Amino acid sequence: MASLAADGSDAAPPAPTATPTPAISVPNTPVSSLATEELSNPSGSPTRPNMVGDGQEFMPHPLNNLVSPLLTDMYQLTMAYAYWNAGRHEEHAVFELFFRKNPFEGEFTIFVGLDQVLAHLKNFHFSDSDINYIRQLLPNAKPEFFDYLANMDCSQITVSAVRDGTIVFPRTVLLKVEGPLAVGQLLETTLLNLVNYPSLICTNAARMRLAAQPKDRPDKKVILLEFGLRRAQGPDGGISASRYAVAGGFDGTSNVLDPMLDNV
Repeated sequence: MASLAADGSDAAPPAPTATPTPAISVPNTPVSSLATEELSNPSGSPTRPNMVGDGQEFMPHPLNNLVSPLLTDMYQLTMAYAYWNAGRHEEHAVFELFFRKNPFEGEFTIFVGLDQVLAHLKNFHFSDSDINYIRQLLPNAKPEFFDYLANMDCSQITVSAVRDGTIVFPRTVLLKVEGPLAVGQLLETTLLNLVNYPSLICTNAARMRLAAQPKDRPDKKVILLEFGLRRAQGPDGGISASRYAVAGGFDGTSNVLDPMLDNV
């Protein structure tokens, strides 16, 4: 899987040597059984959003309705078709998600977004309208391929992951996705999208929290409030920024909608 790059780049490095995942939240757990799995999580701000590991059930669906199998790159579809056409689509494959360097020239990154990843996997399914649209994108594909897509889900996918909210370092494997080759291929872009920006925002918030705390007054309570909605990259960027700023240590947000969605 292309590397997570919290600096905005998602190009895969040449032959990287990734570090084994140090803390496994969902060890070899089929996606179909994730709904009731309860995980442990490092302690954090009591006002942070419900994240994987807070003793909460996994989210029934992603926060954003745009998160679907079509939220991917065109070449993922053409590669999936190539695998299917060659009879390799069911081959067992392992995809690993990691990053190459910490953002902001810092010393750490905070991994978040796992709850959205798992919600996407639980709901992964091409609708009839999705299939009709893909027929237009791939007019020369064999009809049987679209039947294959119509029946595709993540029931054969197994996920291992670092705990949500964990401090991680470059080349640490954050997510390991195992299962049929074509399914894993179609997950790549979406999973990068669901982890990359949230981890960037959460890490930046944690750095601000550390910088704001007076060194000579460690007991002093410093209130940090997120107020970026008006300058955010659209509605989704605003919701994500508010959500993961609180996850990174902020005390609240000016965003009226986000607390209703996240209970922060």
